[in-house]
Amino acid sequence: MTEPFEDIPVRQDMQTIAFYNLENLFDLKNNRHTNDNDFLPTSVKKWTPKRYGNKLRKLSYAISNIGRRETGKHPALVGLAEVENAKVIEDLLRSKHLEDYNYGFVHFDSLDERGIDVALLYDKNVFKVLTSEPFTIELTDEDGSADYTRDILLVSGLLDSQEVHVVVNHWSSRREGEKETEPKRMASSHQVGEIISNLKSDNVDAKIIVIGDFNDDPHSKSIKNLVDNFGIYNPFETLRAYNRGSVKHRRQWFLFDQVLISTNFFKSSDNQFEFFKANIFDEDFLKLFKGPFKGAPFRTYVGKKYKGGYSDHFPVYAILKK
Repeated sequence: MTEPFEDIPVRQDMQTIAFYNLENLFDLKNNRHTNDNDFLPTSVKKWTPKRYGNKLRKLSYAISNIGRRETGKHPALVGLAEVENAKVIEDLLRSKHLEDYNYGFVHFDSLDERGIDVALLYDKNVFKVLTSEPFTIELTDEDGSADYTRDILLVSGLLDSQEVHVVVNHWSSRREGEKETEPKRMASSHQVGEIISNLKSDNVDAKIIVIGDFNDDPHSKSIKNLVDNFGIYNPFETLRAYNRGSVKHRRQWFLFDQVLISTNFFKSSDNQFEFFKANIFDEDFLKLFKGPFKGAPFRTYVGKKYKGGYSDHFPVYAILKK
């Protein structure tokens, strides 16, 4: 594989904010509190140390290069989805392509039925965590029983000494149908709206970044709610195309992974971050390069069949510039 990311000058005036759904990053141990039975060495999927190590190495390579073409360096902040626990994040940060970077992370265990959580990686050299807090979404299934999904994670901190608030999301999937599950994503959208309102009531000029796998497109009601009612700009509205997205399902592209920002990232003032650009990190090495699904994300598994790829999602990112 050619190395397309070398010899790019480092831009000290730019920082990359990324998001990546890692597709079931589970460790090798059986945890009776999570639904991890598919991801054990003895399971049908045969989730072995070799396969786990291979996935960590691949993911660490992808993460280290998000935004590098524009900035010449690794991302400052990376939201993650589908991590089982703190241990898999530690293993990821110790793996080949990330071990030399000074990353820390924020993670809370959620009550999600699949046992997967969201987290935030941050480069300790450029970001200092001030506060962090998980928000649980109260959902019920049709029979009235509790439906446990991923928490929303709020991390507030100083990015190059400027205060920013990052909201990390992984909203309910469409597995039971888009319309049937829409109320669950709307509930998450309302919760994010409340978080934004609270941040703005503390500081009217709060700089807010909302990242995640929303399981909805930029034009879905849940995302439009944030744009129309909470002073949020979505650069991914213009990126969606029939031949491009962050996830492919039944030969159709979707842009479920997005980075949204508060509109005050467009105000120009001296030495403050402004929005520069946003994109899908869909480099060729992350894609299937032949066959009927050519160009789709190179996944770790398709059903129970091991493919040895990265993830079923492409990462997404936005670049801020001073």
